[in-house]
Amino acid sequence: MPAVHVVLPGDIDDPAAPSGGNAYDRRICAGLAAAGWTVREHGVPGDWPHPDEAARARLAGVLAALPEATTVLYDGLVASAVPELLAAQVGRLRQVVLVHMPLGDDAEARGLPHADALVTTSGWTRELLLARHRIDPDRVTVAVPGVDPADVAAGTAAGTALLCVAAVTPVKGHDVLVDAVTGLAGRPWTLDCVGALDRDPAFVAALRQRVDRGGLAGRVRWHGPLTGPALAAAYAGADLLVLPSRAETYGMVVVEALARGLPVLGTTAGGVPEALGRAGDGTPPGMLVPPDDPVALAGALRRWLHSADLRDRLRRAARDRRVDLPGWSATTTVISQVLDGVRT
Repeated sequence: MPAVHVVLPGDIDDPAAPSGGNAYDRRICAGLAAAGWTVREHGVPGDWPHPDEAARARLAGVLAALPEATTVLYDGLVASAVPELLAAQVGRLRQVVLVHMPLGDDAEARGLPHADALVTTSGWTRELLLARHRIDPDRVTVAVPGVDPADVAAGTAAGTALLCVAAVTPVKGHDVLVDAVTGLAGRPWTLDCVGALDRDPAFVAALRQRVDRGGLAGRVRWHGPLTGPALAAAYAGADLLVLPSRAETYGMVVVEALARGLPVLGTTAGGVPEALGRAGDGTPPGMLVPPDDPVALAGALRRWLHSADLRDRLRRAARDRRVDLPGWSATTTVISQVLDGVRT
């Protein structure tokens, strides 16, 4: 059986820090094993992508211990931070980097060209890397995230249950969302925010104060990270997923919502339009607004809450779109083919 050694951040399975990248990595490792690969995981402790010397030394030791011609699949947060370690293994190891989140820094620019192949999680990310770095386009493959089948969310007639699933950080735009809903205080709605609250405590504290000052305590609810049945229940109880991100390489929560027939209100940032896609008749299963624009976001929310016809149209489109979403087996097949390609 073919073997692959997967190099991961040490916190990949931390339940307090769920992320799309960690979920993707975990599903790919499981999928490759199910497809017949012998998967050896190497979780490397460190503050990736900002490792200290101890973390670099740990990773260097892992790589040096691997036999010549070993196939290695790196999480991009690790590989993009250590160009000198990738350079040292050129010609000795078969190196593939899975880029979830482009960093756009000098280390990434020096490191990624040393890989035998790159995998990105969206076409938008692929084009960004090709524009930034001197990389052969033939070595960059897109493997979009899969999604598990799920029951269709029932929804409510008024569409007032809003859901945001994202770590509460500036890049995810929760401040823009709070500004938008503050302007809609006179309308009936609730907003459930699901995501880590410890990434930027000062930002979270400021958001809570803004919610309190706006008289929205009890209507904006902070749940922290949820996984498994608790997260599924949050989706099941929602009418609309709102993702106000300033930057997003794909947006796995977008397809997770669409898998349940939930329309999405997102931004045009990064790969979000790609994840949203269109229903079979060409109708978008949601709405997109410019990032960092609370007025536009509030306007879209106002239209959603005001128009039953709009809600019905977007719900039909979301339920149509869900049947075309790829499963994780398709994602795994693409990555397996890339790994096979560097082995030959």
